Amino acid sequence: MMTAMPWTANDITRAERKDDCLYLYSKRGMHRIEPKNEAVVRITYTERDAFSEREKPGVIRKEVWSGWELREDADAVEYLAPKLRIRVDKKSASFSYYDGNGCLLLREREKESRELEEFQSYVLAGEEGTVVEKVVTPDGTKEVIKEAARVQGEKLYHTRLYLEWQEDEALYGLGQHEEGFLNLRGQTVYLHQANRKIAVPVLISNLGYGILTDTYSPMIFNDTAYGSYLYTEADDEMDFYFMNGGDMDGVVRQYRYLTGKAALLPKWAYGYVQSQERYETAEELVRIAKEYRDRGIGLDGIVLDWLSWGDNLWGQKTFDKGRFPDPKEMLRKLHEMQVHFMISIWPNMDEKSSNYKEFKENNLLLPASNVYNAFSEEGRALYWKQVEEGLFCHGIDSWWCDSSEPYTPEWNHKYRPEPAKLYAEYIDTTKDHMPAWALNAFGLYHAQALYEGQRKAQGNYGVEKRVLNLTRSSYTGQQRYGTILWSGDTDASWDTYRKQIAAGLNFAASGLPYWTTDIGAFFIKPGHQWFWQGDYPKGTEDLGYRELYVRWFQWACFLPVFRAHGSDCRRELWAFGEAGEPFYDALLGANRLRYRLLPYIYSLAGAAWREDGSVMKPLAFAFPKDTQVLDCKDQYLFGDRLMVCPVTEPMYYGVDSAELADVPKCRRVYLPAGERWYDFWTDTCYDGGQWIETETPLEKIPLFVREGSIIPMYREDCIPKSTDEAATLGEECVEYRVFKGKDAEFFLYEDAGDGYGYEQGEYTITRIVWNEAEGTLLTDKL
Repeated sequence: MMTAMPWTANDITRAERKDDCLYLYSKRGMHRIEPKNEAVVRITYTERDAFSEREKPGVIRKEVWSGWELREDADAVEYLAPKLRIRVDKKSASFSYYDGNGCLLLREREKESRELEEFQSYVLAGEEGTVVEKVVTPDGTKEVIKEAARVQGEKLYHTRLYLEWQEDEALYGLGQHEEGFLNLRGQTVYLHQANRKIAVPVLISNLGYGILTDTYSPMIFNDTAYGSYLYTEADDEMDFYFMNGGDMDGVVRQYRYLTGKAALLPKWAYGYVQSQERYETAEELVRIAKEYRDRGIGLDGIVLDWLSWGDNLWGQKTFDKGRFPDPKEMLRKLHEMQVHFMISIWPNMDEKSSNYKEFKENNLLLPASNVYNAFSEEGRALYWKQVEEGLFCHGIDSWWCDSSEPYTPEWNHKYRPEPAKLYAEYIDTTKDHMPAWALNAFGLYHAQALYEGQRKAQGNYGVEKRVLNLTRSSYTGQQRYGTILWSGDTDASWDTYRKQIAAGLNFAASGLPYWTTDIGAFFIKPGHQWFWQGDYPKGTEDLGYRELYVRWFQWACFLPVFRAHGSDCRRELWAFGEAGEPFYDALLGANRLRYRLLPYIYSLAGAAWREDGSVMKPLAFAFPKDTQVLDCKDQYLFGDRLMVCPVTEPMYYGVDSAELADVPKCRRVYLPAGERWYDFWTDTCYDGGQWIETETPLEKIPLFVREGSIIPMYREDCIPKSTDEAATLGEECVEYRVFKGKDAEFFLYEDAGDGYGYEQGEYTITRIVWNEAEGTLLTDKL
């Protein structure tokens, strides 16, 4: 008969306060509670003799907070702070988390709540003898290692923390997920970077707390029959932050307290940005911008996608001299029209390019790869040097850091693999190129290279520009670096569109404020690869696609960044019709609405920086106890006051312009309880806590405003066509729409629109106050 091998004892035998941290000891390992403020702690656990001293890139708040008390009895050790209490059961070493009033927030599993499994990592022995296959993908040529010799690297842990959620608790965040779920309960989420997936290890509860797992390796969230846990792939120890925000907005503020403020983007980033795959010449870019101006359509940016380089030298950070003979003159013409310029740049480089050769000579490439080593300070400095010498020197305004994962093995398949296989394949692919503990972090370091490089170089050019980096991969703390995330290369269908809304909301709940999408999707037509599966082989000729594009465009009007992009067909507004035709007019109406709302939108951006707020967020942020909103995937808040309800079903045309008969032109909307709600378009006021039907003709996206709100807007007769033009408008051009019934206030944020003077206090705040009893509206500059 076999003999059971007992676990090493896990019961807490000693507790001590040391260096203002609480240490708990058992025969199996050490726990450390490191207070950060009255509501946030860092919790680490190791089964080694000492805690790791590795410097990690995400959390920048290093100081320890001392204003807590220790209480101990025969059964438990308690950490007591004004807004957070933790009770550690001595027998099981499991933690329970409470707010300052003793109300339970979260429990760990009753026994064996922590698992650490040590493993040996391996690294390439060298490039000699390594067999690499080159695979051509839409993201350029990728290198896949087929054979290689490996040697032992460092020993790391797989970690797993078992948790017990409360009944009916809802969970959000963990980045962007294309599957279309919002509430994460009952789901398995694989956190690794991919073309259509963004991993951010921040989990947030409608109970007002959050967990930031301080791992930079792939991770799994699970809440199924197999257990409820957070699993990390490769770490020195278990390491996470517990944040009691009081509410969900408070959790985002605590996350930013730990990881840094969200940099304010240049004001033009909040206007309309035109992109497509791809503009080919300087002449075309200038001509398209001029067409927007001639038509009186709002435009603030235009984007040059891949192949700015010459001689097919992928990733070379210079202009092709034939198609872009005078980049400075091109930029001058665009800027003269008040249009800003964004260019696509890549972390991988063709081996024949001078950029690649310079990295190779300096040994600053990732192993067996044509991707630069962003984990190295020297690598980041060289990358920026090439960007500055080849591109920034011409006056470029912003960057599109494409393929910032930078490995996407899922695109090497004809058919879509299962999620667990994608997770395993990502690890298997990236572990030969990047440190095992940091497989999810390349995009974070890559963003750091652009941000720090541009800020240091500003003095060389006489004009200070805020860093703006549109990128596809994000991680902890990346909001510091002026990044906008987008959802990757999606395919065109109503189902994809619906899922994109939930994807953006979970990303917003992860603590980073700036996210966008390819309006109308990237792939429009059906192809032979699993990811190239649009529903519209005729592109913009198909009235069904035009309807989908209009609804997607209307939704994107209420995203932090309003940007069109994609392949397979043109994306300018006039590709969908002409003035007087319904699709064109509907697009123009949404564009004009975006520019009317600029005072409101830029104030949201100012609050995202000043007050650590969110530009968009799930309804659960404001109504955490309303069970109707906890999994509401197609309504959300834009700011605190405006509820957006996109139209997510076709009402006029199907595929191949098939006319739809007897389809009602309305959608069902839920009005959250505890408020009265105004229809933005009609001023009709409704009681909350009910479902209503609202009309949805092609030109209208349903919008509702909370009673007691002020929305600043440009007047209908002076809508600007760019943010630069908006800066010339007087105060008389701004109107304050008051949605009455309660006292209301709004804080209007204004600054220079570019540069970093705002960090030094160079901005103004105007407080607008509505007094319901007196019927007066007053303004006061603070």
